[in-house]
Amino acid sequence: MADLFKLQIITPERKFYEGEASMVELTTTEGDIGVYRNHIPMTAIVAPGVLKIHEEGGVKEAALISGFIEILPEKIVIMAEIAEWPGEIDAGRAEEAKVRAERRLKEQSGEVDIMRAETALKRALVRLSLIK
Repeated sequence: MADLFKLQIITPERKFYEGEASMVELTTTEGDIGVYRNHIPMTAIVAPGVLKIHEEGGVKEAALISGFIEILPEKIVIMAEIAEWPGEIDAGRAEEAKVRAERRLKEQSGEVDIMRAETALKRALVRLSLIK
């Protein structure tokens, strides 16, 4: 039996996940990380990416858009702005968001708009990667 830790993922709307995992993988602003039980305590800022929850029965994947992660030796808490299971993602809406963001990036109408378009594109690509 793998060393398990408690994992809790909370969004403003709901408790997205609560259970035990042997490992969690996600993207932070510093890069991709994988965390096991007894990891050193730390916090990090979550960046758009695919969240992988390794349970005893397999791996669950979800879109994790942004938030914070608190890592303790026996518990991890992710406070996410948005977390979605693949079945919750609207493919048409994600594709439209991707096209809209790509169009804004081509127009290049100011630095703030470019940053927002890049972020929107990352979110759309994460969502689309889970449903294709």
